[in-house]
Amino acid sequence: MGDKQYGIDPVRIQQYASEIKTAIESGAEVAIVIGGGNIFRGLQAADNGIERAQGDYMGMLATVINGMALQSALEGLGLFTRLMSAIKMEQICEPYIRRRAMRHLEKGRVVIFGAGTGNPYFTTDTAASLRAIEIEADVILKGTRVDGIYTADPEKDVNAVKYDTISFHEVYSQGLNIMDLTAFTLCKENSLPIVVFDMNKPGNLQRILQGEAIGTLVSN
Repeated sequence: MGDKQYGIDPVRIQQYASEIKTAIESGAEVAIVIGGGNIFRGLQAADNGIERAQGDYMGMLATVINGMALQSALEGLGLFTRLMSAIKMEQICEPYIRRRAMRHLEKGRVVIFGAGTGNPYFTTDTAASLRAIEIEADVILKGTRVDGIYTADPEKDVNAVKYDTISFHEVYSQGLNIMDLTAFTLCKENSLPIVVFDMNKPGNLQRILQGEAIGTLVSN
């Protein structure tokens, strides 16, 4: 969304595409789960009289629109991509098949996972955690608007203190809001570390891949 009130900001999406290209050129295998809140939020649908499951499906379709936009930006930079959807729509993307996704990654293609898990009542965070575990990812890199995890919301509390590292148990015990609990528990039970970082700061993604302590690392 960038600085816009809704929709897709071409400047922001080009920045993300450039960051991803640098990551691919460094030798990393990159799979992406993208949200759809800039277009439609399923949780807000109920306020407009839309039944929850219906609203969630609408949100899933929004993630596919974003995935198509990102795919176009990546291919404009010369990268090979595959957009895979948990909801079948063969005219625009492949159905999600785990082994096929892993093969695409082995071949150096950027894989974009759209339509969440394909089920209502699950968030994009849960989709990211599930797909990461399925494809045997080394880490989840959760790009946000802030530069890590804090003791409180840094946009609201000037006294909030940033964590460089934190355990899953500490996040639970302190009630910190990083991901929804379903997504977070999936990562904890499968020992999949999470790095929460500011995706809007140019170069951050590559610095993480080079081993720098960017953002906050959550692990067992």
